[in-house]
Amino acid sequence: MYRKKLYGIAAFALLTLSTTPAFSTTPKYVFFFLGDGMSSSQIQATEAYLTTKNGGSATEATDLLQKGNRLNFTQFPILGMQTTYDAHALMTDSASSATAFACGLKTKSGVIGMDDTQTTSYKSIAQLADEQGKRVGVISSVSLDHATPAAYYASIANRGYMNNIATQLANSGYEFFGGGGLASPTAPNRDGDTNNDVWEVLEENGYTVLRDRESIEAQLDNPVDKVVCINPYLQNSAAMPYAIDRPESNLSLAEMTEVAIKTLVQTDRPKRGHKFFKRLHRWKKYKQGGFFLMVEGGKIDWACHANDAMAAIGDTLDFDDAVGTALDFYNKHPYETLIVVTGDHETGGLTIGHATTGYSAYYDRLLGQTKSFQAFGSDEWASYKAAHQEGYDYTQSDNLASSHEMLALMKSVFGLVYSDLNDYQKEKLEDAFDKSMSGSNDNSDDENQLLYSYYEPIIVTITHILNEQASIGWTSYSHTGVPVPVFAIGAGSKNFAGFYDNTDIAQKLATAMGIYKTLPVVKN
Repeated sequence: MYRKKLYGIAAFALLTLSTTPAFSTTPKYVFFFLGDGMSSSQIQATEAYLTTKNGGSATEATDLLQKGNRLNFTQFPILGMQTTYDAHALMTDSASSATAFACGLKTKSGVIGMDDTQTTSYKSIAQLADEQGKRVGVISSVSLDHATPAAYYASIANRGYMNNIATQLANSGYEFFGGGGLASPTAPNRDGDTNNDVWEVLEENGYTVLRDRESIEAQLDNPVDKVVCINPYLQNSAAMPYAIDRPESNLSLAEMTEVAIKTLVQTDRPKRGHKFFKRLHRWKKYKQGGFFLMVEGGKIDWACHANDAMAAIGDTLDFDDAVGTALDFYNKHPYETLIVVTGDHETGGLTIGHATTGYSAYYDRLLGQTKSFQAFGSDEWASYKAAHQEGYDYTQSDNLASSHEMLALMKSVFGLVYSDLNDYQKEKLEDAFDKSMSGSNDNSDDENQLLYSYYEPIIVTITHILNEQASIGWTSYSHTGVPVPVFAIGAGSKNFAGFYDNTDIAQKLATAMGIYKTLPVVKN
């Protein structure tokens, strides 16, 4: 009996010694990266663009395959694929998909951390990690009370109750939040929402809120425990600007990830206090060590909703840079670190290829775009429209063609040269220009809905034509139902190979971290 046990231990030791970091188990440090709206097509478009930007050709395999033209995460050793549908829809929303990732539970669109009856709440993988003794961080390029980040700390029947969600953030006890701001921190976001001053709740719970680059970067050398790091410039809906529009005052997703890592790895002995159980919990974290960090590239999705390929590519690159920051950490702790990267669904029906370009690709045509649709709309377009809207007559056939100022803006911001376009493209731009300037054009309402959805007609038509010229197509302004790839590296990563459901990811993370519970786990 003793000899058999010895042999078993020896065999286990040999197996452990011969195992590469990719196939080790029980990571101490866990990164979960979620590119909202990112699937295979967004990834391929970004690598084709990166190849072109680096001087290569998006039509040459030898260029596309070069390491410097690949994203960090597409070079991970483990690849899987996950289905994305929710309890009642082939096309999920971000609330139900985030609930699947966080809780291992199918629910319906709009619901966070609850079942589809909206009667039972469940613990997220972040909460389970917190209970296990890990420090927890949540980062998003959109607002921190948005659907995806919310699933890691909140349970709510309606994702629109953002004041309630933010209140749950303030009560979570997690050590780090960073990226965007809060959408409705001092008032209800809609009927049925709470009416709390979340800034006061954060202060009462011992959080420090930082709002400028200098104080946030100070975390790198002297980290404050329990911190909320909000970028100083927020573009819209309390979200970080698109990477293509980022001012120097803002931190990138990669920089925010580095700050989170420095905050989460600190091992200061917990301070004495009069609340015994809080002290005990902090002591447990001090003894256990390690962290769980969720990082969302949320505006990949927003850019794809608007059918702006360059904005989506820019944010995919920004997202991948954050993965690169985690990889730097992994290289220092290869046997203790797990990194998992995926998307929650595809957005926009982005295709690699278009009817007008056949089997060719012209990603160099994207290089001239300098701003996102959002920044152009709030800056140049808003100024132009205010100056020229009065007296506009949409029945004229050459409103756009005769506007040298607008044609110059299209060239300077998007690299789109009007004289190079074909007659059909010019016709589409003219109709869109009329609709944007006057609210009317020669199209039917159904045509306008198909062409523009609720976006500014002239801007979405500009991005459509620019993207088509590059060989990128769009089929939707919403989410689509295609499966999404999963990439993993490090301790426990082998569990993420194969084809599985999005709910399985939460269970795989729990198993990798040694959380021996069957998900979903009901909240007490």
